[in-house]
Amino acid sequence: MRIKLNRRIVIPIIKLALQEDIGEGDITTENIIPPTLKAKAKIIAKEKGIICGLSIAKDVFKMLDKKSIWRAKVSDGDLVKPNKEVARIYGSARAILTAERVALNFLQHLSGIATATNKLVKIAKDKFYIYDTRKTHPGLRYLERYAVICGGGKNHRLQLDDMVLIKDNHIKICELNKLPTEEIFYRMRQRLDYTTDVEIECCNFKELKLALKMKPDVIMLDNMTYNQLKKAIKIIRKNLPKTKIEVSGKIDERKLNKLKRLNIDYVSVGSITHSAKDLDFSLEIIG
Repeated sequence: MRIKLNRRIVIPIIKLALQEDIGEGDITTENIIPPTLKAKAKIIAKEKGIICGLSIAKDVFKMLDKKSIWRAKVSDGDLVKPNKEVARIYGSARAILTAERVALNFLQHLSGIATATNKLVKIAKDKFYIYDTRKTHPGLRYLERYAVICGGGKNHRLQLDDMVLIKDNHIKICELNKLPTEEIFYRMRQRLDYTTDVEIECCNFKELKLALKMKPDVIMLDNMTYNQLKKAIKIIRKNLPKTKIEVSGKIDERKLNKLKRLNIDYVSVGSITHSAKDLDFSLEIIG
């Protein structure tokens, strides 16, 4: 996977993870292993999946031992099978033992996200794109979004300043306070830079009617039944043929297979980041 991570973002995340795990020091390793002892280790994938996070694991070891030697056997985005050796490390025995858990934590979590994403991408079969959401773990969004890309998916807005996304609660607050919703949204559109995308979430046909008046770049159909989706998509394609259509809401493999029958552009899936099962890895000392 030829996506270069921004190390100015990654390094503070790694430092925080190491600080969290090590505390005042690895008292077990420091009382057993001589400080000058060297060791060689290999990291093995224990199950099949898409690997992600190799450069992050490397930086974990390098942070504790700058002179350590790292040799990756695969690349991020590659499919690995059980018992596949994915990397080797040679350097300070203390550093390898102390960094092990943090390095594997990153590797297994990000590989789990990449694997879960790839599974859905294969089901979609180019009928539409699989997008992530902002349902990420605090502090890990940048890495988790990278894992989605490694799995073949795409990123929705990274943060709130990326695009306008008017959700049902925005509309409810306006209505409850008797604010002129259509007028407010129209003025907002006039103030925005022309390159800023506007998306409107629609949970029902009342909200869809408002969205059609706004002529957004994207309409998100959220938590609608299959029959409701069919009707809504037909209305949008007739009235706003250039508007992209996104579907979201409790997406699983069964629902995703049904969605392939519809004329949509994106499906956003929160579970690929908030509920993906970690891929299992182990580190073994070999010399």
